[in-house]
Amino acid sequence: MVEVRTPKRKSATIRLREAELLLKVSTLCASLDSLDEVLKTLVDITSQEIGCQRATLFLNDPLTGELYSRVAQGSLQREIRILNTVGIAGHVFTEGEGLIVADAYADPRFNKEIDQQTGFKTKNILCAPVRTAKGQIIGAMQSLNKIEGEFREDDLRLLEQITLQASIALESNIFSERMAEKRQQEMEFLSLVADVTAELDLGTLLQRVMAEATRMLNAERSTLFLNDEKTGELFSRIAQGESVGEIRLPNHLGIAGTVFTSGKSVNIPHAYADLRFNPSFDKQTGFFTRSILCVPIHNKDGKVIGVTQTLNKHGGPFTDEDESRLKAFTAQVAIALENAKLFDDVQQMKDYNDAVLESMTNGVLTVDDEGTIVTCNKAGLQILRTDASTIVGAKTEEFFSGDNQLVSERFNFVRETQQTDILMDAALVFGEEAVSANLTVMPLLGSGDDGEKLGLMLMIEDISGEKRMKATMSRYMDPAIADQLLAGGGGEDILGGSSAVATVLFSDVRDFTTLTEELGPQGTVSFLNDYFTVMVDCITREEGMLDKFIGDAIMAAFGLPIPHDDDEDRAVRAAISMICELRVWNAERESKGLNTADMGIGLNTDQVVSGNIGSPKRMDYTLIGDGVNLAARLESACKNYSARILISEHTFKKLRGTYRVRDVDLVQVKGKTQPVGIYEVLDYHDNSSFPELMEAVGHFNEGVAQYRGANWDKAAAQFHETLRCNPEDRLSQTYIDRCTYFKSQPPGDDWDGVWVMTSK
Repeated sequence: MVEVRTPKRKSATIRLREAELLLKVSTLCASLDSLDEVLKTLVDITSQEIGCQRATLFLNDPLTGELYSRVAQGSLQREIRILNTVGIAGHVFTEGEGLIVADAYADPRFNKEIDQQTGFKTKNILCAPVRTAKGQIIGAMQSLNKIEGEFREDDLRLLEQITLQASIALESNIFSERMAEKRQQEMEFLSLVADVTAELDLGTLLQRVMAEATRMLNAERSTLFLNDEKTGELFSRIAQGESVGEIRLPNHLGIAGTVFTSGKSVNIPHAYADLRFNPSFDKQTGFFTRSILCVPIHNKDGKVIGVTQTLNKHGGPFTDEDESRLKAFTAQVAIALENAKLFDDVQQMKDYNDAVLESMTNGVLTVDDEGTIVTCNKAGLQILRTDASTIVGAKTEEFFSGDNQLVSERFNFVRETQQTDILMDAALVFGEEAVSANLTVMPLLGSGDDGEKLGLMLMIEDISGEKRMKATMSRYMDPAIADQLLAGGGGEDILGGSSAVATVLFSDVRDFTTLTEELGPQGTVSFLNDYFTVMVDCITREEGMLDKFIGDAIMAAFGLPIPHDDDEDRAVRAAISMICELRVWNAERESKGLNTADMGIGLNTDQVVSGNIGSPKRMDYTLIGDGVNLAARLESACKNYSARILISEHTFKKLRGTYRVRDVDLVQVKGKTQPVGIYEVLDYHDNSSFPELMEAVGHFNEGVAQYRGANWDKAAAQFHETLRCNPEDRLSQTYIDRCTYFKSQPPGDDWDGVWVMTSK
């Protein structure tokens, strides 16, 4: 009897204990005020009553399709989120049936990533769905690692009873929390809208709207496009992420164009699967677009003025709730956007007008109806020899007094008559400096039909600036050229050209790219300024015309615009001086630890065309022709011949002076069919830089003559004699290498000694 009754008493005891437990669960959960407290209580009770190492309660987030746990036992106290379709918990949630897993790692449904994240080792699992009283599954409850033995069916039944008992409290707290979140979101939304709509700067407003839209929808990037009615384009000045500058696209193309033209929202979960999506921006920026939510922006009249586009929501595609929130947000900020756009248009117009005034070469003053000077543009300040703080706010009769009283008188006349007054060649004095100017005083009238009197405007045309203009132009070109331009060429078209014989000089700094890398931008500019100062002085001393700077290169001409009998000699002397002055300049820089430079110079005399090339709005005085090109080729050839000054035979034959020159080669430059003789000028050398110069030149010239006669051994012998005089003469070594080559591979019978250059 005792053995029969004992199980019955135990069964009754267990049932009573379970009933007490469920009552405890219900009472405790009902007394708690927050969802976090309910979750923690259920986890603690479950771990204790089931007898496991750890328990986790997952709730479903319908917005993201994820199961989340806010409270987990152990050292990890952060929120865990997993898709509601993966793992043991995901299986139980979707299937609605509890599971007992004896070996977690042997079950293919087990998600090992959670263990990897937490460092916890899961052995066995008990998992039950969390149901409401109506049978709706709202989550899953997991017990991990039974402390004694293994999980049994009665453990599963008890777990299901515990979660069912707590479901009312869970539902209530979930609902309360979501309502609190919505209220908080609404308050934040209202505060945000009030804050954003107070902004008038369009660029700042766009940036803030995009930032808030991105944050509000938990997305990666947002872009707001406004319609430009003048161009028929949607534009955005601000794009989050890596900036691509201002984006403009036709207002009928792409996703944004579709939403703008239709006025209907578009929610695309997979961008690249939609034919309307334009992937070109992704290619430009390196951004990858997955999902898109795009809504139209309507103004108060219902007109679509733009679109808001949000990309790549974290955790899945955009929802209907996201669309509603974005619509509500853009609806609230639409008025602010229109106001900011209007303010921006006005500001642009003001900036445009200010830019026009500031770019004018004539002075412009505005005066209010009380005779107070309101504005004065930059040119006006320069002409009047004053500054804004002095003239703005001053009375016209005070500023224009004494020798300049006639200006005040003109103001009074126009104010009384409201008729424009013009005074030609007025003599004014500002800061003890005489100024000749044409003056125009006119009334300022409003744009309305009534023609409201706004004040007066004074326009000043300075006609005393010819000397200043000449001085300015002379900084950029030869003073003789400046004189010609200012004189107008005696009736000739200023854009015209003329043909004349001139000696063209080209110079270039060697290894300039390496120099720029070492010096940096500011150092490079400083270096060039110092270098050009020295070089230009050498050219102008010989009355050469500086044509232009081409990066580190100099282009100059001798014989233009004023010819001389000895222009070829002037050019050669200038080149020699440039090399000599460079040597001195380098020595000074080297003593200071600064970078030095080397250079090559090419000279050629030929018929060239000179003149002003361009348009009436922008001209450039320059030289063109084959003669110019050959000079440039010779400068480049200095590298190949280890020379610093190379002149063409055309220049050499016209020299009147005596110079130390050697015959370098007969060359056919690239782009030409006829060969030309080239010579090296050596007068910049002294005995230290080129020992036994004249003896070396004699051997070298004899070597060149033997070379052109195809006498390779005799030629090489002469070049070796040159090297004996000056072992550093690399050009002689070059010819020795040529002789060696031609001796082993003789040229044809038609060989004429011409070396064909294959590069510029």
